[in-house]
Amino acid sequence: MNTHKRLFLGLLGASLLLVALLAAGTWYLIFNPARSIAYQVILFTMVSLLVGVVFWAFGGLAGIVITLLAARTFEPLQGPMRVAVSLFFPVALALGRLLRIDSNRIKRSFIEVNNQLVQARHLKVQPKELLLLVPHCLQYSECPHKITVHVDNCRRCGKCCISKLLELKDKYDFNMGLATGGTLARKYVREYHPRAIVAVACERDLASGILDSNPIPVLGVTNERPYGPCFNTCVSIPMVEGAIRCFCGLDKE
Repeated sequence: MNTHKRLFLGLLGASLLLVALLAAGTWYLIFNPARSIAYQVILFTMVSLLVGVVFWAFGGLAGIVITLLAARTFEPLQGPMRVAVSLFFPVALALGRLLRIDSNRIKRSFIEVNNQLVQARHLKVQPKELLLLVPHCLQYSECPHKITVHVDNCRRCGKCCISKLLELKDKYDFNMGLATGGTLARKYVREYHPRAIVAVACERDLASGILDSNPIPVLGVTNERPYGPCFNTCVSIPMVEGAIRCFCGLDKE
């Protein structure tokens, strides 16, 4: 397991420990004789729920580690894994800020963990069940053609990587959407009902998109930003094609 993945897993584990310590402190307050019975009952109920969530999430963290090491999924652990990531990812980000760790580093680590967990499922879908979501900032900034509604309006001039992505679309015959934000991305998901998604975006949008798309599996590819964020960005075409081939069961060929 490489260092990038350990960062997210370490922060996730630390977040669970912090919540467990909070539960322990609250447990102490329950049995403080100065508190009323009603107050103690309310605290006891809250702590019981919190302890249940923490234990479930610890099982999810263990499931993530086991899945990464074994490179295969264990179905009974899928629920706890989703709880661990969905509930404690924001806590891990907050803890990272306290430790002055760059949030993009944490999100990159999360994306790598997610990608390996998805690959461990060995999911195979038909090309028409696959959706490629890419951001509008991949389009050449001075291009006069609007392609956010109909990506096939692209003239394939080669000034940006959209033409190369459309070549992949022609080759594998998957669905593709170019989104200006989360609202349009969700519209494409509702429209195409994909069983799997390959998403290209910055770390922030990828991390939030992976969480929003759950339980649809997403392989994330981080875009490159040579001119800064959201302007004439690009992406590694081989990495995108590798993700597509993984979902289509062609990665072994």
